[in-house]
Amino acid sequence: MPDLAAIPLRIAQISDVHVGGGLSLPPEALTGIVELVHRIAPDVVVIAGDLTTDGYEWEYEEAAAWVERFEPPTVIIPGNHDARNVGYVHFDRFFGEPFSRFHVDFDPVRAERLQASGFTIVGLDSSEPDVNEGRVGRDRYPWIAEQFGEPDDIRIVTVHHHLVSIPGTGRERNIVLDAGDLLLTLVGLDVDLVLSGHKHVPFFWGVNGMLVCNSGTAGTRRIRAGSPPSWNELHIDASTIKVFVHYLDGRRELSAIFSRKTRALTREGFYVTDAFVRSNRVAGYVLDA
Repeated sequence: MPDLAAIPLRIAQISDVHVGGGLSLPPEALTGIVELVHRIAPDVVVIAGDLTTDGYEWEYEEAAAWVERFEPPTVIIPGNHDARNVGYVHFDRFFGEPFSRFHVDFDPVRAERLQASGFTIVGLDSSEPDVNEGRVGRDRYPWIAEQFGEPDDIRIVTVHHHLVSIPGTGRERNIVLDAGDLLLTLVGLDVDLVLSGHKHVPFFWGVNGMLVCNSGTAGTRRIRAGSPPSWNELHIDASTIKVFVHYLDGRRELSAIFSRKTRALTREGFYVTDAFVRSNRVAGYVLDA
């Protein structure tokens, strides 16, 4: 008899650890995250960028030692801080390719319960050397499409820079420079979930049937107003995506519920016509014909 409690797909989403900075939290805070992640037993840990503060080699060494303590598999992408001081060279050495694909097939019972054959996470590098702004680039869009080869998978993308503005973070400056084209590409690919970081504030948006989930900072006191350090725990079942925010004081808070039926409902209630797309040559939009 399968353990029904283990049926949902579980993801731990952590970002903006900022190892090495003057405002970094003490090491026991990061140790506590590892211990709690192990208790919730996720299928995968997604670390959505900014593991370091200034991209120095010694910061990467400390960050890599921390990441190695996680027992579940990890998907790791760089953030803008990781690309400082030619830090992207160290990222490649410690964590591998900044653009990546992670795929898992479900067993038959889990596949039936979740109405999905498995899940695929595509990691995107939006960082640029020594600047805070980010971009993915149109040259990467065909590559992104190629990574989603299993039509019945739960489709997930992680990118450090946020695709949609985050409330409570002041004047917008660092949204992905090609956010419009990238959003259009991801919606056209039926992506279910986007995991981001960067702004140190957790928040959640539903965009054309896709959940955009931003995590707060997990390892620094560089926080804004009333948003303390935190990280996200996601549960995905056949009908919903639930997001719980873990605060470093021990609180676990149900923060967002997103219906997986939203995409179908959105397409029934709202769509951009094929005629408009063709007339305006909207790049990246997937037409049925």
